[in-house]
Amino acid sequence: MILAAGKGTRVQPITHVIPKPMIPILQKPVMEFLLELLKEHGFKEIMVNVSHLAEEIENYFRDGQRFGVEIAYSFEGRIEDGELVGDALGSAGGLKKIQDFQKFFDDTFVVLCGDALIDLDLSEAVKRHKQKGALATLITKSVPQESVSSYGVVVTDEDDRVKAFQEKPSIDSALSNKINTGIYLFEPEIFEYIPSNQPFDIGADLFPKLVEIGAPFFALSMDFEWVDIGKVPDYWSAIRNVLLGEVRQIEIPGKQVRPGIYTGLNVSANWDKINVTGPIYVGGMTCIEDGATIIGPSMIGPSCYICEGATIDNSIIFDYSRIGPGVQLLEKLVFGRYCVDKNGDHLDLQDAALDWLITDSRRQDLGQPSPQQKAMAELLGTDLIGTVN
Repeated sequence: MILAAGKGTRVQPITHVIPKPMIPILQKPVMEFLLELLKEHGFKEIMVNVSHLAEEIENYFRDGQRFGVEIAYSFEGRIEDGELVGDALGSAGGLKKIQDFQKFFDDTFVVLCGDALIDLDLSEAVKRHKQKGALATLITKSVPQESVSSYGVVVTDEDDRVKAFQEKPSIDSALSNKINTGIYLFEPEIFEYIPSNQPFDIGADLFPKLVEIGAPFFALSMDFEWVDIGKVPDYWSAIRNVLLGEVRQIEIPGKQVRPGIYTGLNVSANWDKINVTGPIYVGGMTCIEDGATIIGPSMIGPSCYICEGATIDNSIIFDYSRIGPGVQLLEKLVFGRYCVDKNGDHLDLQDAALDWLITDSRRQDLGQPSPQQKAMAELLGTDLIGTVN
């Protein structure tokens, strides 16, 4: 089971038009990596619950044939005035809806959140889950003590039985450095503890109930790579880490035209006349004019246009973006009409009348900025605009 029904509010504005499982890691949706992992360990029958922008997920993955698996979808929502309206049931509620429809989960099953990159040995996890005689197992990962306040902490006894949870505790109050990774293993009997036809969450509702009744509920601590993209800073860090070669399961796509410079097909760039420091990835059919500056780790999506004098420094540029002359982007994410900093704060370029500086590369009506537009650009700050030509 892949949980894919959330609205992804912490990754807005990206999730205004792209559901979290479809957010690309160097042009490949994060959920595709999960499918590859499941297939590798023999899990080829996969349910996906969908709600927010469900059609984006379903239209890409279809029935899973081209990924070597079988996929079916459980939509959570309704139709109002001819429009699909998402109405997620919570992670456990989504499982229960599927099981009430037809008893799909008839053996040990795995639940993954659709917004993380992992390289977990699922086969070993299932083996250890069964050895414990567990009804439910959550996979934990140890983090440095100074990082515990960013996560849900899991407290266990000497036999690894879950005793309590702490949600983002302070460093001093944390009773453990083991965090909940959103990866779960269940036996079908788990549905006895999940109500039908109502929102119910695995972490907030089901797990406390299992602890309260003393169910065989265990935490399994494993050493594996886990890259969460639940928030904008997480996504920004994930792209950087991939480009720096720090994520084992992902290779930079395209071809390496120079050390640290990777490109897709038919990129128009004279690298002798571009100030460039890798690692960078540039998508196919992107044009970079002479005199631009690209400093890695940075990703530029396909079909972009980077003008002379523009600077892309430790930034992520989504597809079909035009970065105008003199625009300076430092630790920014450009997505459609939005310019987002690495902490998630964003500027709507269209509302701010700055879409002549950063806009869609397919526009033909750019023209020259008015004096009022130039004044507005200067007023809004020098971190975005250097010299405006």
